[in-house]
Amino acid sequence: MEPVSVSLSAAPVQEIDGSVMEGGGQILRVSAALCCITGTAIKISRIRAGRSTPGLRPQHLTGLQLVSELCSGGLQGASIGSTDICLTPGKIRSGNHTADTHTAGSVCLLLQLALPCALFADSTSQFSLRGGTNAEMAPQVDYTLKVFKPIVEKFGVHFNCDLKMRGFYPKGGGELMVTVNPVKELQPVTMTDRGNIIKIHGRAFVAGVLPFRLAKDMASAAVRTIRKEIKELYINIQPLQEKDKATGNGNGIIILAESSTGCLFAGSALGKKGVTPDKVGIEAAEMLLRNIRHNGCVDEFLQDQLIIFMALAKGTSRIRTGAVTLHTQTAIHIAEQLTEAKFTVTKCDDGLSYIIECQGSGVTNGHL
Repeated sequence: MEPVSVSLSAAPVQEIDGSVMEGGGQILRVSAALCCITGTAIKISRIRAGRSTPGLRPQHLTGLQLVSELCSGGLQGASIGSTDICLTPGKIRSGNHTADTHTAGSVCLLLQLALPCALFADSTSQFSLRGGTNAEMAPQVDYTLKVFKPIVEKFGVHFNCDLKMRGFYPKGGGELMVTVNPVKELQPVTMTDRGNIIKIHGRAFVAGVLPFRLAKDMASAAVRTIRKEIKELYINIQPLQEKDKATGNGNGIIILAESSTGCLFAGSALGKKGVTPDKVGIEAAEMLLRNIRHNGCVDEFLQDQLIIFMALAKGTSRIRTGAVTLHTQTAIHIAEQLTEAKFTVTKCDDGLSYIIECQGSGVTNGHL
């Protein structure tokens, strides 16, 4: 996937400081996607300046190359370690696209880039996203399929995912096939009534040579932890052995909670060398409990992923969250810089939750 070199002189360039606020890969993902959709040329400087390894990593470079290909754009300065890049967008085009990090870099983060862009293509797009499906510092693919996908569909987004192969750190080797249908425009969403938690379920998995008992131990520890706080619900966490659909060795757990109004929350954790399966299960359970103690309608990992869709939608979206994360604040900052969207954040009377309101920019797909 080779970037195309074009002149930046034809269009005004929006300058983005890649070191502000969260200062990481999210600035790249939101900026590049909105550049592609709005047709605004961007220059991002000081990319990941505060990180231990500043500049682009393989996953970031792959994502930028994917967006450049999607919008027939010009990408300059993009290589491993680059701290300054320029992206000049052209017309978003549908078709078949492949992005391979050649590492355990997250396929779910690649999807965060590709999905918004493909919504505004001229027809259906297909993606083969390759790398890590269950990686640290990124949503597990199970989260993307079970939490992100059903909630983002409330905006009118329609896409299908086929998990061909799981890939774990350090080798990667996973593959997610995604088909995205274009939209005329995105619809605003209101999610302000959490309702009651009515169901808790999940999966604890092992892959490769790891013994099945690890999955059972993770599940048992998670159930015990949740039971201390939630006694009235049946908790169903299935231990599973991944056989034919995994490369390498890995173990992890994801636990989902569903509310009476259709809200979804999750807690997840991955096994690491030297960490007992009990600790992995407890970590995921505590994460879930933390995200359902407040009265918000989304968890801490979903709130920032919804900002770009709120910004693009036609009309006013209102979403109740727990404490607003730095990732969310960063996404709002970039969305307001690159679109006409206007956000306000208001603390609720309970002192635990917030309303994020957005008057969306109402981007329309001219192809439809």
